[in-house]
Amino acid sequence: MNVEEKNIKIAGFTIIRNAIKFDYPVVEAINSILPICDIFYVGVGNSDDETLALIKSINNPKIKIIETVWDDTLRKGGLVLSIETNKILDEIPNEFDWCFYIQSDECVHENDLPAIITAIKENTANKNVDGLLFKYKHFYGQYNYIGLGKRWYNNEIRIIRNNKNIRSYKDAQGFRTIAGKKLKVKLLNAYIYHYGWVKPPKKQQAKQQSFHKMWHDDNWVKEHVASNSDFNYNEIDLLEQYTGTHPKVYQNRIKNANWKFTFDKSKNKLNFKYWLLFKVEKIFGWRIGENRNYILLK
Repeated sequence: MNVEEKNIKIAGFTIIRNAIKFDYPVVEAINSILPICDIFYVGVGNSDDETLALIKSINNPKIKIIETVWDDTLRKGGLVLSIETNKILDEIPNEFDWCFYIQSDECVHENDLPAIITAIKENTANKNVDGLLFKYKHFYGQYNYIGLGKRWYNNEIRIIRNNKNIRSYKDAQGFRTIAGKKLKVKLLNAYIYHYGWVKPPKKQQAKQQSFHKMWHDDNWVKEHVASNSDFNYNEIDLLEQYTGTHPKVYQNRIKNANWKFTFDKSKNKLNFKYWLLFKVEKIFGWRIGENRNYILLK
């Protein structure tokens, strides 16, 4: 659906490779924002599984598939991710006003869609706004735990103007201008639900072994990534019980999550310094030393 009052048009986009092999919930990611997108571009990289067929199975006329070949020789800084993201961003026609980027392990709750549409309407005419910033919920281990503390980013840009001067940045976590300048953004009253750290332990371990190859050479991966068949979710410092709801598109995944994980608060691994920083953030809502990848407008 487009934003009718001002004829504002939204293009969704994402990239994916080996979705089945590494259990990426890309179908749920796409379907979570598809209702508010006029079109959705999916960059499907050369895969070792049936990822292309999986995306085709969504069977929605809004979906436009672009097949790409990833450069596996790029093994520094996750740069291949931003390169692939920019390939798809460049395919979005100029007729679209906004580009809504969602990663293959992210999701938007249906309850937040009206707030997103409202923010787009309110900011389209304000050319000082380059993008819209989301809050984050990072799930870990199982669907009833959320990660806390400095290892998890609080906010990131997921909606940008359709301006080819805006580029996916470094490892595709966020966006900047071609010249590397931070984007000016407004904060949304909406969340990205990040599920990248919730999947069967075997799939998670396989993903880690593959994922780190976009940053490091084989020797580094061999030294730093365990060769176990199951990922050890217990190597975590601080989690919080989650009692809220999940997006409807996630209900089948939650129902079929058959591995066990529990977090023992009494064994939290935070040293005093990080425990103190965490307490300051909880009380005052201020993260000391936070590196913001954007300029937040009032």
